[in-house]
Amino acid sequence: MKIIVKYMRPYLLLVLACLVLLFGQAMCDLSLPNLMSDIVDVGIQKNGITQSAPDAISKDGFILLRTFMTENERALVDSRYTPVAAGDGDVKKYPLSAKIDTYMLSGVADDELGSIFGRAAMTMMNAMRKIAEDAGGQADSSGDAANFTEGLSDFDLSAVYAMQPMLDMTLAGAPTAFETQQKISEQVDDTILSSVGAVMVRIFYTELGVDTDAIRSNYVLISGAYMLLLAIVGAIFTVLVSLLASRTAAGLARDMRRDVFTKVESFSNAEFDKFSTASLITRTTNDITQVQQVAVMMIRMLLYAPIMGIGGVIMAVNKSVAMSWIMATAVLILLAIILIVFFIAMPKFKLVQKQVDRLNLVTRESLSGLMVIRAFGTQRFEEQRFDTANADLTKTNLFVNRVMVIIMPLIMFMMNAISLLIMWFGAKQIEASAMQVGDLMAYIQYAMQVIMSFLMLSMMFIMIPRAAVSADRIAEVLATKPTVIDPPTPAVPAQIKGEIVFKDVVFRYGGAEEDVLQNISFTAIPGQTTAFIGSTGSGKSTLINLIPRFYDVTAGQILFDGVDIRDMSQKELRSHIGYVPQKGVLFSGDISSNLSYGIADFSASDDESALRKAAEVAQAAEFIDTSPEGMHREIAQDGANVSGGQKQRLSIARAIARNPAVYIFDDSFSALDFKTDAALRRALAGHTSDATVIIVAQRVGTIMNADNIIVLDDGRIAGQGTHRELLESCETYREIAYSQLSAAELD
Repeated sequence: MKIIVKYMRPYLLLVLACLVLLFGQAMCDLSLPNLMSDIVDVGIQKNGITQSAPDAISKDGFILLRTFMTENERALVDSRYTPVAAGDGDVKKYPLSAKIDTYMLSGVADDELGSIFGRAAMTMMNAMRKIAEDAGGQADSSGDAANFTEGLSDFDLSAVYAMQPMLDMTLAGAPTAFETQQKISEQVDDTILSSVGAVMVRIFYTELGVDTDAIRSNYVLISGAYMLLLAIVGAIFTVLVSLLASRTAAGLARDMRRDVFTKVESFSNAEFDKFSTASLITRTTNDITQVQQVAVMMIRMLLYAPIMGIGGVIMAVNKSVAMSWIMATAVLILLAIILIVFFIAMPKFKLVQKQVDRLNLVTRESLSGLMVIRAFGTQRFEEQRFDTANADLTKTNLFVNRVMVIIMPLIMFMMNAISLLIMWFGAKQIEASAMQVGDLMAYIQYAMQVIMSFLMLSMMFIMIPRAAVSADRIAEVLATKPTVIDPPTPAVPAQIKGEIVFKDVVFRYGGAEEDVLQNISFTAIPGQTTAFIGSTGSGKSTLINLIPRFYDVTAGQILFDGVDIRDMSQKELRSHIGYVPQKGVLFSGDISSNLSYGIADFSASDDESALRKAAEVAQAAEFIDTSPEGMHREIAQDGANVSGGQKQRLSIARAIARNPAVYIFDDSFSALDFKTDAALRRALAGHTSDATVIIVAQRVGTIMNADNIIVLDDGRIAGQGTHRELLESCETYREIAYSQLSAAELD
């Protein structure tokens, strides 16, 4: 995964921007349950009143609540409230204060003052029930602390005011009874006291003529609008994060593909022997796509899940510490599930990528060799090969998918089970006056957010192993050092003539036990044709592949105009070589673009005649002229719309158009008929009179007129000379020649 971090560095600012936006989104998401809780607990249960101590209270109400306070509490309350005569207060805000005396709060109500009023109200309710019981009456069944708000909602203050003298006498005669009720009230949770105090505030405000229904409606509407605003802002953050994450991942994938392609272009044939073409295609497409997808998910989910998970736990604990064990249990179970899935799935993800390589290889071979398959009637065999590779990949994918499918039901079961646990124990908390209904609802939402965060993490832990395998495969390509490299200070020949000299050249493929070429020494002179012939596997193609440095020699030297080719840059060396491989390779485009492929700064207006001349020498002008488009005739991918002979002649014309100092033809005339072959060689001899021409051929007729023929046998030079010299001195050449031509033809 280091490679993902490495390629993300240029996009660090985008990632940081995503992190900031994710924090903002998390804050919005975490605030919504709190607002919903406030709507229930404050907007509905408290009638929208947010404070537990009134800003204004009637004189009778003030005296009543003071009765149920301690001495210290009375002193604090007396210092905070100022008596106001009827008509002298804020009549607009408190209409009935025009008729009754009130007490007005100086400053702002704080938590301490709210707790005092809440305890006083609860002590009053307990005392009133105690008085009713002592008088032989029936105690109110709703007298539990959890139901105080319901009991207070219909409380008749006027009846209690009438009892004030009796309460004063009771307090004077039996102060301990009140003290007992006060101690009971002190044990109640602050949130319950806050609710009780808020209900009392509503009663006092109603007594002063305040429209408390309007307060409730305003609170609910404002809170709802705030929730809507947070939801919209969170959605905007989500869209922005998705956009930035997609741009980051797309840029990362683009950079990876560019670097992988550039690295592969620098590979010598030795590296291509290590990586199959199918594997390189898979790594450049499928593997990088896997990394790209995970990069998006990492930014979008891997960063967001911990923020939401930790934030959800903190917010839930703030709502109820007593139920924290439920959250801890859920988190531990989720972590166990994720780890088990991780260790089961990881080996299979590695196997999946190898099987994708195998499937691509079989598919590529079948498609490229379709004509041969049909010719030999082996369609059924190839179908079985494909079915085997496909079935293996399907089997592994099904195993991985089954493992992943188990996760969702487990998570859903846990979500429902945790919801039931929270409801069960939350109800007991509410009954014990340790929690409010809105807090319970918020706690459930926070629990779901925590579980969803771990669900996102579990998805990431499923995707990351496969992406890690893909990243390692990409890193393997990028970390491969080409065996053919340019020297730090490349040398350049003093004069480009095209002379090639082999000095005791030895070559062995990597990992092989024996040398393919042994002690090869010869000189290819400009103006002459040097030809190689030999049995299949004698090392002909390997030898000429050493000249453009497709491989480097194991021992000995190859000199280009007196300079060791290993001391030259590959670009400089190859710019003087016109290479035609055994299999003609054409690119999609037209004939003109293919012939000018190796010409630097090609200008169609200036160099069209050069292309025309090259096509004539290569005997390609005839079939080019038969097409109405001429040089602009379209060429399909890999030259699929031209014949083998035409493809070979266009490949030869491409090398001729470059006008190099050295021509290398690797059995490049095999697809030509004898007439075309003879015409091409005659035209080529006149065009390349000053260049070095190196030919590998299987047919003796192609090389009979060469100035120097080198016969290879099992990687060694078995003979060297002209055609007539070799007929007399080289048994190997004589056997090849007489196996192809008659004595009269050879003479």
